[in-house]
Amino acid sequence: MPKESKDIQTMADMLRRGAALTERSCPACSSPLFKLRSGDLWCVQCQKRVIVVKEGETSAEATSPVLLTSLESTILTKIQEIEKEIKEEKDAEKLQRLGSILSTLLENLEKIRKMKRT
Repeated sequence: MPKESKDIQTMADMLRRGAALTERSCPACSSPLFKLRSGDLWCVQCQKRVIVVKEGETSAEATSPVLLTSLESTILTKIQEIEKEIKEEKDAEKLQRLGSILSTLLENLEKIRKMKRT
């Protein structure tokens, strides 16, 4: 199937799953952008999230929520990994080290969540 036909099929699938076609187009390829249920804008052709930078806003300010969400997800994954290690570990020194790492991850998770609320 040609790429153009595949993109059109993907667009139709996105509409069926609840995405909305927007009036915006991708700055990279000019393909129509879709608004996902999560609120993110998505380019089917580029297969990437698109972030709109509003007038007077820096790109860092615009991407901050996305970065914080990604960071939060990474830390949660690491917490799960540490938890599995703690369950299986018998050595007290290693448990202490894992506990310290877990504590640091939890502190960072709390900081990220505070930043997301403000």
